[in-house]
Formats: sequence, structure tokens, C-alpha cells
Amino acid sequence: MVPVTTAQAATTVKTFTFNIHHGAGTDGKLDLERTAKAIEASGAGIVGLQEVDRNFDARSNWVDQAAWLATRLNMNYVFAANLDWDPPEAGKPRRQYGTAVLSKYPIVDSRNTPLPKVGDEEQRGLLEAVIDVDGTPVRFADTHLNNATAAERQQQATAIVGLLGNAAEPVVLVGDLNAVPTTTEIKTLTARWKDTWTEVGIGLGYTSSAPLPTRRIDYVLHSSGLKATAAAVPSTFASDHYPVSATFTLG
Repeated sequence: MVPVTTAQAATTVKTFTFNIHHGAGTDGKLDLERTAKAIEASGAGIVGLQEVDRNFDARSNWVDQAAWLATRLNMNYVFAANLDWDPPEAGKPRRQYGTAVLSKYPIVDSRNTPLPKVGDEEQRGLLEAVIDVDGTPVRFADTHLNNATAAERQQQATAIVGLLGNAAEPVVLVGDLNAVPTTTEIKTLTARWKDTWTEVGIGLGYTSSAPLPTRRIDYVLHSSGLKATAAAVPSTFASDHYPVSATFTLG
């Protein structure tokens, strides 16, 4: 008798992107536990965060927020400091602010690349983490584009295509892109990667500003190495943005 073989089951990957507003909710209160609960409720295995403080200011009680969340959620993490300032006193940690990736899977490599900026605008970056998802490497990229000018966002979007466009691994690109889907800068990105919300999201997908959002500016994009199966915008009072969750099959 010829043995029956079964095709290898596809791996399911749940992702989440969230501009956490340094842990301050719609009520103006700092509550990082509330942020953690929003992430936890999603069941995500890979998370991209924006507006993350590391020993940055009294507004976040000088906490290393990425480390705190990783410990609380029992996840691996990498943090990228797009702002890196001198400490308020000699001997204190540097004041840093930027993005972070949390992962239940091993993070095998990472890098942060500064994106183009004009004049005195805030420095932005692209944080890339190569994550071993059950034996398959996935390149998970997290960014927060300029909020002031479309011209600068366009430069940043073009730079991201240059950085990620030839990646050997399946790519997930997440973040607060500060632009709606019809803009040139977003079309630059969606010409290269699929917009998960357009594929499988239901409704408008508005994320900003919570609690009554009127724009979709937070995204999960992906390459053809992943198949989107679900997307949602969970409501939460943990930030002035709503997060976006997305589920993929890999392999």
C-alpha cells in the first residue's frame, strides 16, 4: 500500500500595530498596564509599537516602556531610538523615544535605519526585525512617518521601498503612516505591498483619533509570501490611536 502523505499545515501568524502615545490614554492618564492588556487581548505573536518612551520624561515616569511591556507580556523585544538625547543628570540613562517590536518568536536580527527628514523635523526611522516563525524567517518592519508634510512622508515612503523592496524573507510592514490610503505616499507603499485592510478588513478601519476616529492612518502591509486571513481595529481607551490587528498564513 502506498502511504498517504499530508501537506504541511500553514503556520498562522497574528500581528498587531499600535501607536501607544507613551502609554497615555484618551483620558490623559498614563497607564501602561492598559496598553499591555490591549496587546494581550489581541493574541498577537508579533507586535509593532510607535511613540515608545525609554527613560524619556516625567510624562512616562522615566520608564523603559519597551522593556516593561516585554517583561509583562513575556515577549522578546527590540527598541529603536529615533530620538536620543542627553540625560537630565550625569549618570542617568539617555532619554530615548522611538519604536519597538515585541515577539513571542525568536528575534534573530534587527536594525534601525533613519529615514529622510527636512530641516528640524523629528527624526523618523524604519525598525526591521527578522523573526523566526516556527522555522521560517519573516522580516517585520515598524515605522512612524512624519506628521507634518506630505513631501517628507513621500521621501520616507520611497526610502522604505528601497530598504525593504528586495528582502529575501516575507515582509510585514506596520506603523502609523500619518496619511490616508488615497495619498501618493501610501500608494507608493501599496504599489509594492498589499494593504491588509483592503483585502480582509470590514468597514472603514478608522484609527485616528480615538475615541471617535475619522481617518485610517495606521496600517499593516505585507508581501506575497503571506496570505491575509483577518484584520480588525479593536477599540481601546489606552491611546489616542486605535490599533490594527492582522492574521496571516505563512507557508
